[in-house]
Amino acid sequence: MKVSKEKMAEHREQIITAAARRFREGGFESVSVADIMKEVGLTHGGFYGHFGSKDELVALASLRALTETVAKWQKLADEATGDRLETVVDSYLSLRHHNHPETGCLLAALGSELSRQPSAVKEAVTVGQRKILDFLSGIAPGKTKALRRKQAVVALTAMVGAMTIARATSDPQFRQEILGTVAESVPNSVRATS
Repeated sequence: MKVSKEKMAEHREQIITAAARRFREGGFESVSVADIMKEVGLTHGGFYGHFGSKDELVALASLRALTETVAKWQKLADEATGDRLETVVDSYLSLRHHNHPETGCLLAALGSELSRQPSAVKEAVTVGQRKILDFLSGIAPGKTKALRRKQAVVALTAMVGAMTIARATSDPQFRQEILGTVAESVPNSVRATS
């Protein structure tokens, strides 16, 4: 039975969305194409009608995950009643984000794995990282565009680093110390240099 172009496009989107979530949850290597295809109710053999390789899916899913992060942050910033950067930082460094990597930031969930991916994946991630930094630059304080960009880089790297380290500890108090300290420090350090 021939599948319509619309249905093919719908299936492709479902696969990318499921892969973005599953990769953040379990990692690139432990999640197979068969796992993803089963989740969306399609056959493993049908995968190659949508993608040339798992690496292509990893690249597309990584970009999707990073784009989702920007969309979440934009919504948070739009609804913020106070400092928009502080609102984003607090949400990012929350226990909810900590406990749900599958719906959170790709960089904190898979940062070390991303560094070992092929260039096509790194290129997609770079596009996503630029989107994130452009967004953060738009809500960071600072008198110049260059200063706001520097603040965005500092905020992003501090948040990703804190979440990565917090997820690597088994001690709940230590975890909360890491997340809380960085959540408090990032907005203060950014404001102090603006």
